[in-house]
Amino acid sequence: MNAYESSRIYKQRVKAYHDKKLLKKDFQPGQQVFLFNSRLKLFLGKLKSKWSRPFTIKEVKPHGAVEVMDPESTTLERKWIVNGQRLKLYHGGNIERLTTILHLQDP
Repeated sequence: MNAYESSRIYKQRVKAYHDKKLLKKDFQPGQQVFLFNSRLKLFLGKLKSKWSRPFTIKEVKPHGAVEVMDPESTTLERKWIVNGQRLKLYHGGNIERLTTILHLQDP
């Protein structure tokens, strides 16, 4: 019984420690955010970025849901409702994508 009790106490302490390290994300309408693309499995690669271009927050709904829209779409307004955990705040600046082509030759 002592082993079960000490295991329960240990789990409570570890959970409290990890919960203390979590940061609350507070989004406001008009902010720009990156969207985490977890469903893109077409191009496998360790160095490929999984964060999509900056989107603008249109509305913050209760329980962490956020409505984002694509500012670059000109024909029609594209908007999605996503989980706030899939967003990361965009602080501005240019997004630079580096591509390198290496031509290999047989020796």
